Amino acid sequence: MDMKTRIERTLDTAVCRAANGKAPPMIAEAIRYAVFPGGARVRPRLCLAVAAACGDDAPEVSEGAAAAIELLHCASLVHDDLPCFDDAALRRGRPSVHAAYGEATALLAGDALIVLAFQVVAEAAQRNPARTAPLVTLVASSVGLPLGIVAGQAWESEPTVPLEAYHGAKTGALFVGAAAAGAVAAGSDPAPWRRLGERLGAAYQVADDLRDGLCEPEEIGKPVGQDPAHLRPNALQQLGARGAVARLESLIAGAIGAIPRCPGAAELEALIASEAKRLMPKKLTRSAA
Repeated sequence: MDMKTRIERTLDTAVCRAANGKAPPMIAEAIRYAVFPGGARVRPRLCLAVAAACGDDAPEVSEGAAAAIELLHCASLVHDDLPCFDDAALRRGRPSVHAAYGEATALLAGDALIVLAFQVVAEAAQRNPARTAPLVTLVASSVGLPLGIVAGQAWESEPTVPLEAYHGAKTGALFVGAAAAGAVAAGSDPAPWRRLGERLGAAYQVADDLRDGLCEPEEIGKPVGQDPAHLRPNALQQLGARGAVARLESLIAGAIGAIPRCPGAAELEALIASEAKRLMPKKLTRSAA
């Protein structure tokens, strides 16, 4: 079974269990709306790719870890779009969850997705209890304080925002979690994989900064110009377009260079290269051509 099918199947099973006929109808709809159809699913793909490189001897555990990472990502998008943060009316080319279902339901849907993520990873690891605690700890550190997504969102409310710490928490933490969780799910040491997650997360954030400043909403499926509108620092402002692109290329090369020697190195390199190409704003791609 290919990676995409494994991810979508596991996510669908999890959402069906949470948003069944016994749940309040509106939040059940909002949860499914937040998860499907998804974006590139790059974080769960990274998780499964690392697990495969480490042998993937317990696929039900790696699938649960990958689904949990994606559910947390979806939850962060729901909360990020809320009026108290970005007040974004568009996500993935359609109305954001709060625009479609109301602010209260969106807030609860994001909370429910966070809880569901931990349910999924804990239940998946029950067949291999030795991996449950490390996986739950990894996932929690990716979203909580002091360095997870919550910290990344909280930096936006501070009077001074250090760019590296902000980006590392808001974006990098979940990439580190995805790579490390893939290793743990396969019974391997996560330490050699953390640097890959760090570099890839940093690259993804620089690309997002470029897209926020140089793309049209139709190209990326969400509002643009959010960082200057909310007085947030980003790589485009600090480095300029040419400097930000150079930084992105350096981080991509660093991510590829950080892949430990393993049988799945070629597949991981291909995944990173394809993501780098996908994330580059079309305006810059045309200029290079």
